Amino acid sequence: MALHPQCKAFLDQLAAMGGKQLYEMTPVEARATGAALTDLGVPVQEVARIENRTIPGPAQPIPVRIYRPVPSGTLPALVYFHGGGWVIGSLDSHDRECRALANQSGCAVIAVDYRLAPEHPFPAAVEDAYAATRYIADHAAEFGIDPQRLAVGGDSSGGNLAAVVTLMAREKGGPKLAFQLLVYPGVDLTDDHRPSMLEFADGHFLTRTLMDYFANHYVPKPEDRRNVQASPLFASDFRGLPPAMVITAECDLLRDQGELYAQKLREAGVPVTVKRFDGMIHPFFSFGGIIDDGRAAHAVAASAVRTALSSAAVAG
Repeated sequence: MALHPQCKAFLDQLAAMGGKQLYEMTPVEARATGAALTDLGVPVQEVARIENRTIPGPAQPIPVRIYRPVPSGTLPALVYFHGGGWVIGSLDSHDRECRALANQSGCAVIAVDYRLAPEHPFPAAVEDAYAATRYIADHAAEFGIDPQRLAVGGDSSGGNLAAVVTLMAREKGGPKLAFQLLVYPGVDLTDDHRPSMLEFADGHFLTRTLMDYFANHYVPKPEDRRNVQASPLFASDFRGLPPAMVITAECDLLRDQGELYAQKLREAGVPVTVKRFDGMIHPFFSFGGIIDDGRAAHAVAASAVRTALSSAAVAG
């Protein structure tokens, strides 16, 4: 399928803005530019209750934002890690997606503001993501959530972190996770050969040059990029991981590695659903205000989270 007209219009709009490419900017400049694109995202939805707080982290307190679709009561929860190549992104950049996911899933969504590279290179983001997930599970009553109905999720680099956290939770004996939502996850920082990496290397927002920019800041030592905590696709054993939904975009260089990750989960006996959105580009999940399938993907993701955590309640 050809590039969707709404995606082409979005890319044309970005091109018309002119200026430097993200990979030509300093990380500080790139963060400001990324933040300026937030207004192109999904419409802001009202949520019954939002709370900002910090929790203990391995190096410094970790800011989190809690979205509750209802003001009280014990809810299932999705711990969410934002995208941005481990270099850009924040609680604010993905605020709209988290609001939509909370309202449509009926679950609390707890967004984690992990440390960013290059100021905090690998494995700082991983350490924060796991520590936050563990703290939330261990202090579920503080958050008004059910620790038996806990999922992790994220988009792009956030999908990478969610996948890594499930592997760490298995190896470390907890926390118990009921589901993983992986939205066009980057799971192999060594990928330079798969068809989608070659076909969509340029001209589709997330380019190969931009991916290299992110990887060079996040994992500056190439030899570390095969580390399972950087590239979870290299895990030797996928058994015993929580059920997953993997969402991919057809015109995205990360498409093939995300779908291969789903295949490895399935081969290990992990229940997994893959949903590829035809004609879509990498950031479509974040731009549902101008790309209809972005909103459709939110509905698909939220439904999967809701169903999985409802099943976890029954199983529990």
